[in-house]
Order: sequence, then structure tokens, then C-alpha cells
Amino acid sequence: MDKPGPRETDLEEQPSEGLPLPLPQQAPDGFRSGFVALIGRPNVGKSTLLNRLVGEKVAITSPLAQTTRNRLRGILTTAGAQLVLLDTPGIHKPHHLLGERLVKSARGAIGEVDVVLLLVDGSEPAGRGDGFIVELLRHSRAPVLVALNKSDLVDPARAGELEASYRELLALSDQRADPADPGQRRSGWPLLPCSASTGAGCPELVEALAARLPLGPHLYPPDAVSDQPERLLLAELIREQVLTHTREEVPHSVAVQVERIVEDGKRIAVLATVLVERSSQKGILIGKRGQMLKEIGSGARAQMQKVFNGPVYLELFVKVVPNWRRNPARLAELGYRGE
Repeated sequence: MDKPGPRETDLEEQPSEGLPLPLPQQAPDGFRSGFVALIGRPNVGKSTLLNRLVGEKVAITSPLAQTTRNRLRGILTTAGAQLVLLDTPGIHKPHHLLGERLVKSARGAIGEVDVVLLLVDGSEPAGRGDGFIVELLRHSRAPVLVALNKSDLVDPARAGELEASYRELLALSDQRADPADPGQRRSGWPLLPCSASTGAGCPELVEALAARLPLGPHLYPPDAVSDQPERLLLAELIREQVLTHTREEVPHSVAVQVERIVEDGKRIAVLATVLVERSSQKGILIGKRGQMLKEIGSGARAQMQKVFNGPVYLELFVKVVPNWRRNPARLAELGYRGE
């Protein structure tokens, strides 16, 4: 009998929704399920918290701000609830069309979920950026909780002072609320210290979020951790390595497009293109004698092999596409529609 040939997936053939998941199983009485939006300024730890709660790497992380570009869904199932966690781009003042679409995506998530988790850097006092988001959530009809992240970095002697700055921020915001609309009051939002890095306070956070979800069935199979397409995950793993190995203006000027995935039963081959805006950025990514691109590829391949639980061959190309972050057609092609 002839051996079956390799399975090859091109961009045009890959469904944007990803592979279908099996039907969820029956949930017990009193089970709760729903969607939770992780909202906050850039670099407050939303993606790190998502990975911590889910228990697996479903979102890339980096010390650089504005790492997250897509609304990623992580799925956490406990004995009594299923939380579908939306990791949104950090809300910031945009400087180009890509930034505008990322902020639009984050703001759009607020009106589409059952619970909003406002994540702040609890190791620093409340700032203007936090205040802007609090005002943005003024008309949210979904319950809002505030997670004071990075509690592991807080000096115990300052913990009370830092928490008080956020309570004061909420109280000041209440002064601008419509007295006739009790839904605009924010001083009642719970403040929950936690650490996405160590896991401290995370069980209590999950319990508080689950208690505010509506009664409902499993929305996904209990063992699911994400519903994002395979192609998107692979592209993000490559971009994470670019963020890790490069500096200055290069990371935010980079996008990754997975062109082809080929599986022959023994290993999986991935062909991807890294887009940059200038020739100088291409030179930095390739590096002397191709060393930088080799390091990026090696790091991404190691992460991909964990995803596929087997060997992966990764081939990377770098392409200059001037001003792609300001080109509506190019942004749509890359999946940045601001939806």
C-alpha cells in the first residue's frame, strides 16, 4: 500500500476559526460559565496572568509594552465554572493605524463579556493611565474587579499605601458619576492583590471571577485551554522571540505571517515570513552572517516542539514592507481589524 503523502496547509486553505473542538460535556447543577475580559495599560502583566490561570502558555510575554496584538482566548475550567479569558491589547494612546485598531479591539471587548478584570501594576501607585481606563469602564454593565498585580514586588510596609491610591482613584471617579445612575459607581469594585509571576492570590481571584459569571453550561470541552488557531499561535511564538532578541524600534515594527505548514507524519515543517518596515530593521533581524535570525528561529522552534510534542523544521524569511502598520489592507491581511 502506498504511504500517504504529506499534509500541506496554505494560507488560502486554512480556516480562520481554527480546528473545530469536540462538543462540551454536560455541566453539573449550579455550574457557571462566561467570558472575562482582561483590561489594563500595556505591560501590567495581562498575558502572564492569562498563562498562569490557564496553566499553559497560550499568550506570548515580554518586558516590552504592547506585546499583545490580538484578542486571545484562554480557557480555564474548574469544578464549578468555566472562564473564557480574553487577553486584550494594552490600552494606550495610539501613534499609528495599528495602534488605533489594537485599542479599538480592547475597548470593544468591554461590552462583549460577562465580567471585566481591570489589571493594574499594584507595585506602583495609581496613575493617569489607570484613571483613563476607570473612566472608560464607567458605563460597563458587566461586574468589574480590580486585580493589583505584581504583589510579589510590593514592600509590605507600602502595601496599604499603594492599595489606598487605587481606592482613592475609584472614589474620585465616583465624584464625576451620575448620582441617578448607581451602575456608574466604582468605589465598590473589589481590589484583589495577586502575582501573575508567583501565583499568589490567583486562586482567590479565580473564585471571585467565577462567582460573578452567569449560570450556564460548558462553552468548551473541559480540557481545552485555548481556541486560537494553530497558525496564529505559531506566528506569535516567532514574534515573541523577535521581542526577546531585538531592541529599540524593531519589535513594534514586526509582524509575522505563517505561509505554510506541512506535516509528513515524522515532523512538521513551518514556513514563515517576518515583516519589517525598513531595510535597517531587516539587517538587525538577520544579524551578522545570519546569526540573529538563527537565534530567533531556534527559540521559536523549541516552543513549537512543545506545542506539537515532536520535531519541527522552521524556515524564516525577512521581508521589508514599508509602513505596513499604517496600511489598512495590509493590517486586514495580517488579521488586525480592530474587531
